[in-house]
Amino acid sequence: MFSQLRPALVSLAALTVVTGLAYPLFVTGVAQAAFPHQANGSLIVQNGKTVGSHLIGQSFDDPKYFWGRLSATADSNGKALPYNAGNSVASNLGPTNPALLDEVKGRVDALHAADPANDAPIPVDLVTSSGSGLDPEISPAAAEYQVHRVAKARGLDDARVREVVQAHTAGRTLGVLGEVGVNVLELNLALDALE
Repeated sequence: MFSQLRPALVSLAALTVVTGLAYPLFVTGVAQAAFPHQANGSLIVQNGKTVGSHLIGQSFDDPKYFWGRLSATADSNGKALPYNAGNSVASNLGPTNPALLDEVKGRVDALHAADPANDAPIPVDLVTSSGSGLDPEISPAAAEYQVHRVAKARGLDDARVREVVQAHTAGRTLGVLGEVGVNVLELNLALDALE
């Protein structure tokens, strides 16, 4: 039995050093050298201050801003905490669940209250959360739905706001992967820069 203990301990120590120390340091070094922006969280810095990440949505409810998808994230006690990257989960609520229907109705009411004259169909991504609860992007249709409200609140022409939306609309990766989307934080920052 003791003859097997020494090789087992040596193997444990060697694998701990290789997989627990050497490999993570190697991967971190490669990431920092090749992709430093992404490796550090794809942070958006404005005037020397970090204002968010390109990868994580933020909560906007002021009519002068474009609103993103709903967030299903919560804190460790289960209390709603929008865009909490430390607790990324989907709501797991089915389409007939009353809680989901209440959530959707609440968002529909908020959208109508913010722009009562808008009678266009509301895009589904404005009233539902994403699988991660952190989605930073909305569809071009969701952005178009909000153009008039944002333009009116900012005292801008609808066409000017559409230009900014178009400039911040990203296509599919390699032309085929993912969906066309508009990063809400970047769009709102660009609109703030116009003023």
